[in-house]
Amino acid sequence: QGQLLAQIDPASFEAQVAQASANLSLARANLEKSKVALRDTITAFERNKILYGKNFISKYDLDTSETTYLSALAQIKASEAQVEQTRAALNLAQTNLRYTRIVSPVNGTVISRSIDVGQTVAASFQTPTLFTIAQDLTKMQIVASVDEADIGRIKSRQPVTFTVDAYPDLMFKGNVSEIRNAPTTVQNVVTYEVIVKVDNPDLKLKPGMTANVSIIIDDKKDILRIPNAAIRVKIQDKKFTAAAPKGTGVWILEDKKPKRVPLTTGISDNRFTEVLSGNISERAAIIVEVKDPNQKTNAPSSRPSSPRF
Repeated sequence: QGQLLAQIDPASFEAQVAQASANLSLARANLEKSKVALRDTITAFERNKILYGKNFISKYDLDTSETTYLSALAQIKASEAQVEQTRAALNLAQTNLRYTRIVSPVNGTVISRSIDVGQTVAASFQTPTLFTIAQDLTKMQIVASVDEADIGRIKSRQPVTFTVDAYPDLMFKGNVSEIRNAPTTVQNVVTYEVIVKVDNPDLKLKPGMTANVSIIIDDKKDILRIPNAAIRVKIQDKKFTAAAPKGTGVWILEDKKPKRVPLTTGISDNRFTEVLSGNISERAAIIVEVKDPNQKTNAPSSRPSSPRF
């Protein structure tokens, strides 16, 4: 914090400071000049009052000296205001000069630099980004996009697991810290940003990495679960489907024949689904795929290919 990162050419700003300083000195000199003129008008006015009392001057001369005195008083106030104005201009010029030194506002690590030596930096409506500084790389956050259909189940402090492409075999953990209300629409798909706080003590996670996030909305142990593929299985043979119950269920093998078993399901993680109730046991043979007997497979040719040149 406070370390110099870059410096803008200060020549023009130094000239502005020198000019503002000279204007302040001139305003102070004019104030002193006005004070001297005020003392002279006071002396003339007091003398004319004595002379008028002795009938040595006319009433017009007395009024003229009084007007001169009042004008000198007003000039003093104008000179004092001019001094304050030039002092403010000097402070502004000095502030702009200090801004030519760009220092780090926090303790951290410079992640990126967007400028080079000699490059022109212009700020119009938006302040340009010169440096990106990470204050603490041991504390990271993930900006995850959650579909509007799932955002209602996301709560603060829910546990999160995620992986990154740099370490595909490592599972990182975090917690939901913030759910933002501003929607993002891309090709008519509405998503919401969810902020996940992550500890990064080993500094393995880098800014800008892509994370594959899984938010745990519920956790149950010692339950009966089935593969999601089993729920999607469809058997076309009417001999078995005619008497099969409707609704959610799976096909199992009973006496080497498929049988439809209705189920009441619970939570799911897109791979397995919880079974709340149904006539199914742990060791039941569940059908997860049905092959079409009419589908032909193209066997690879046993003829060796001729060499190509």
